[in-house]
Amino acid sequence: MYVCSCFGITEKQVKEHAEAGACTPRQIASVSKAGTDCGSCVRRIQGILGRGACPRRELLEQGNGASVLAAEPDTDTAPALGEAA
Repeated sequence: MYVCSCFGITEKQVKEHAEAGACTPRQIASVSKAGTDCGSCVRRIQGILGRGACPRRELLEQGNGASVLAAEPDTDTAPALGEAA
């Protein structure tokens, strides 16, 4: 069944990406584009992801997630457009 009709992404594909380590709708969007057009599927993707086992989440809970966090930009501390870094 399609989750994202804009890009033809199925529930099976979302689950496969999750098993490969994509644990958030943003990470799913990064690997599949699902949720990046109209956005109507984002809540459904979140529902599929739920709070289940996630390799990245497990690493963070164990305190070994520094390399995972370093791979994702921290948008809270990134300089605004036009600001010096």
